[in-house]
Amino acid sequence: MGIAEETKWYAVQTYSGHEKKVQGLIQRKIDEDPAPDEEKEIQEAVVPTQEVVELRNGKRVTVTRRLFPGYVLVRMVFSQRTEHIINAVQGVVKFLGTGATPQPLHNEELRKIFGGEPTEEDVPEEPVETIPFEIGQVVEVTEGPFNEFSGTVQGISPEKGKVKVEVSLFGRPTSIELDYTQLKGY
Repeated sequence: MGIAEETKWYAVQTYSGHEKKVQGLIQRKIDEDPAPDEEKEIQEAVVPTQEVVELRNGKRVTVTRRLFPGYVLVRMVFSQRTEHIINAVQGVVKFLGTGATPQPLHNEELRKIFGGEPTEEDVPEEPVETIPFEIGQVVEVTEGPFNEFSGTVQGISPEKGKVKVEVSLFGRPTSIELDYTQLKGY
């Protein structure tokens, strides 16, 4: 059984905003290890990200968002030596876990993060739409036939990018469904 079968994924806490830097420094340690790739005790470092669609200045923009801000995932064989190597990396705070020995991530956690067994080719198929409104929030319609009407968010459909809003039309509550780009929150 080679080292690759003994490796497990560990979460390493970093200073916020330093995830990519820490990932690069760990990768440098991996590259500097003279052992053949399959025998390296530290195999890889990953910053899990996801493509999301956000609204900026009325336009939809796809951005990359970190799934776990402040953490880098490292696939490695845990030992005193590898623990010391990782903890010595600038920007690393500590391994995540309880007690003296950090706990590796469970397969269930890895499936949530990577969508199956982790691979280097993990790419989300479809960007996730992020709608910046909450149910019960008061919003103003900025486009369309209900322009300048105010209403309350009744429902959100992220898969469609639509928001159901209740407005007062001739003194009666009326539900309308609008694209979230047609709304402004208060």
